[in-house]
Amino acid sequence: MAFRRKAGLLTAYRPDIVVIQECENPERLKFEDDIPKPTDIVWRGDNVHKGVGVFSYGSYRFKVHKSHNPELKTIIPIEVTGGDTDFMLFAVWANNPLDNKYQYVGQTWKAAHHYEKLLKKPSIWTGDFNSNTIWDKPKRAFNHSALVKFFAAKNIHSVYHQYHGLLHGTETHPTYYLYKHEDKPYHLDYCFASKHFELDHVEVGAYNDWREHSDHKPVIVSFKNSTPIGK
Repeated sequence: MAFRRKAGLLTAYRPDIVVIQECENPERLKFEDDIPKPTDIVWRGDNVHKGVGVFSYGSYRFKVHKSHNPELKTIIPIEVTGGDTDFMLFAVWANNPLDNKYQYVGQTWKAAHHYEKLLKKPSIWTGDFNSNTIWDKPKRAFNHSALVKFFAAKNIHSVYHQYHGLLHGTETHPTYYLYKHEDKPYHLDYCFASKHFELDHVEVGAYNDWREHSDHKPVIVSFKNSTPIGK
């Protein structure tokens, strides 16, 4: 939360697009004079203190897709234009307390199916998925592994796992530390990209660099045939 006080930590990386979970409403975002200002913003949420914020710091421009399903709360389909290639960006915060059975990974599962027709386009899904294969419930059709398999059938893959040559559930770079405790690490945050993007680099923020600022660590991704996209 309070992204206005933390924006400089991410703009130091000179990002083109940033996706922030638990982000305050843009009306509350009063940046310091020396902090670069976003050139475009999309925000959705029920709580002015906690929503999903998507920020452009360059030529990219955003438009929420007409098929947006508000019942999926904080998973937002965004048409991105202004770069070399137009693409769909799905900003993910998989968290809906009102949908108990599908509260976490179920939200992303529902969204992936609801927006399935859009997946033929160049697509990136990035954010806090609140899920990992280690928590799979075998009898549940919409566990994390099932979601990964669904995306793979569309030629959409986790760039972290591609870059490091790892299977889901074997991650070596935690993106989340429960209560900010170093001995409670998990990997919950992902960037899934379609075959249209040629991967260049993936970086996960270090615990000591970010522990004062968040229990999550940034996932920073760059593509060779596009400009960097960070979460």
